[in-house]
Amino acid sequence: MARLPLVKRMAYQDPLELMAKLCGKDKFLLHSGLVTEEIGRYSFLGCDPFLVLQAKDEKVTITEGNSEKLIEGNPIRELRKILQRFYRPLTAAVPFTGGAVGYFAYDLGWLFEELPHATDDDLKLPDFYLPFYDRVIVVDHFKKETLVFSHGFPLTDGEGESRAEMRIDELLKMLRSEHPSLEQITNEIAAGDLSSNFTRDQYLNMVRQGKEYIAAGDIFQVNLSQRLQVPLYISPWQLYLRLAKLNPAPFAAFLDFQPAAVVSASPERFMRLQGDRVETRPIKGTRPRGCNPIEDERLREELINSAKDRAELVMIVDLARNDLGRVCRVGTVKVPRVFRLEEYATVFHLVSTVEGTLSPALDICDLITASFPGGSITGAPKIRAMEIIEELEPTKRGIYTGSIGYIDFSGDADSNIVIRTFVIKNGTAYFQVGGGIVADSSPEAEYQETLDKAKALLDSLGKIGG
Repeated sequence: MARLPLVKRMAYQDPLELMAKLCGKDKFLLHSGLVTEEIGRYSFLGCDPFLVLQAKDEKVTITEGNSEKLIEGNPIRELRKILQRFYRPLTAAVPFTGGAVGYFAYDLGWLFEELPHATDDDLKLPDFYLPFYDRVIVVDHFKKETLVFSHGFPLTDGEGESRAEMRIDELLKMLRSEHPSLEQITNEIAAGDLSSNFTRDQYLNMVRQGKEYIAAGDIFQVNLSQRLQVPLYISPWQLYLRLAKLNPAPFAAFLDFQPAAVVSASPERFMRLQGDRVETRPIKGTRPRGCNPIEDERLREELINSAKDRAELVMIVDLARNDLGRVCRVGTVKVPRVFRLEEYATVFHLVSTVEGTLSPALDICDLITASFPGGSITGAPKIRAMEIIEELEPTKRGIYTGSIGYIDFSGDADSNIVIRTFVIKNGTAYFQVGGGIVADSSPEAEYQETLDKAKALLDSLGKIGG
């Protein structure tokens, strides 16, 4: 009997080149566009899932082949059932060989807590959309090799082996084709006029209202944002190519899904689960890159020595420790790195690492329930901050500040925080930018920080020279 999953090796190829050759439904690329010593070793690609799980509120849809099943109830419970049905231990030396890839929207948080409904759900996107892939392409950027895995699901035993062979051969044929080739990044105008769901004065007033809640003792910090939108004149994939060139990121993603396309250049890990080891990497504190090395060094020093930014990060680290403490073994939650400075194409960030050991008998579904959404994009205390966000922001966040990632058939998982991200629906690209508000925040400085964070996204919508 063949041992599943089947695996075939190929010569190392750029994930962007491979992605251009994929033809099929619900294509995805989890792209380590910025490879460092600690993160960014692997990129993952796939298409044509054998099952799609999606949910809106507590209405769950499971599409498998030509059948569609509608269920009323807790969507995380249905996710657990599917993961149990297709469980397979991870035997390969790579972290992901097949399983679910998709997004959890910020609004999924309403499933876990009693929260008000005050904002306009104008995009009406699913709370989560999770296709399950029986075959996955893995690009190892350290070993410089490409691996293709095929599990044979939803079939098992001998039928599963036959399907695994057929599916891997089909995918290899697709990847070895000469056409289509990677599109060239064009100089055409990418988008129309920019608009926001806030005027500048309205945003400044929202920050002042957030500070009033802090002064009243409701919260210590709240993350507030504005949503920008533009008519998009190029394809979502062409937009991803532009963004990947301008702003390579370790947790980037391109999702070509039925409800919407997603183009992400996220620098932030939300949650990783490997075996029983849990890790989250919250980001707080931002400075723009300078125009020259001297200015860069000044901005680095300014950020690393900023009492305000360090205080913000400490608050979010404490929140993350509390979230992990709900599901990790007592005494295992630790902070091995605090105030690490990371450099990206357009900004500097302060980053911490929080880790723990998951309690026995708990799984990724328990971890999601305990920790979602990430505290770095809500504020602290989390629930009260989310109530204030719902009051002050006019539209549902949707995918923004949710999470994109994978859940392996083994139950291991990794995901980002959805920031620096476009959501494209019906020819319009939406993107949201915000920041953490604390007691001594300047409304004008907070507004400027949103523009600093939007720079790479705005640049990708303009003209790019060869």
